[in-house]
Amino acid sequence: MTNQLRIQFFMTLFILPFCLTVFAEETVQKENDPIERKVILQRMYLDGELSEEKLTETIWSMEDFWSKYEGWKVVDQNEEQIVMKKIENDISPLLKANGYLGMRKDGTLSIFIGRPEHAKIIHTFYQIDIGKLEVYKQEELQKGIPIMNKDQYKQLIKEYEPYSVN
Repeated sequence: MTNQLRIQFFMTLFILPFCLTVFAEETVQKENDPIERKVILQRMYLDGELSEEKLTETIWSMEDFWSKYEGWKVVDQNEEQIVMKKIENDISPLLKANGYLGMRKDGTLSIFIGRPEHAKIIHTFYQIDIGKLEVYKQEELQKGIPIMNKDQYKQLIKEYEPYSVN
């Protein structure tokens, strides 16, 4: 072996491990760096309303991240974002704030945002047999009954069920 080859051989022997060590340290450092992900939280409420909350999470530990969102179901996930969904055992904040149970002109029991006359329908239930319905209940539904909470919501739906057209 020539001297030049010997020098190259020994340099490779000493420099290669050094380079590998530096590369390994950089890899470990990158693995310890936090990752950022867009997180979309979808909440499905009893009244059929779906809300979405978008945020950016800095994730230091996947274990901590998943424990933070315990009870959420992953709907979609890629390198940029994670979409999670949760079914809430409550009515939506929108319904609590401005929701009314009422009747459309065709006699269908519906939930409105705002009073039924000019409001947007967000959920429809069933056709009501108006002939069976007392006059004061018809008037109540035409004006709209404000919905304040989950219990009242369930009670009202149940109350009008006997009047449904089969």
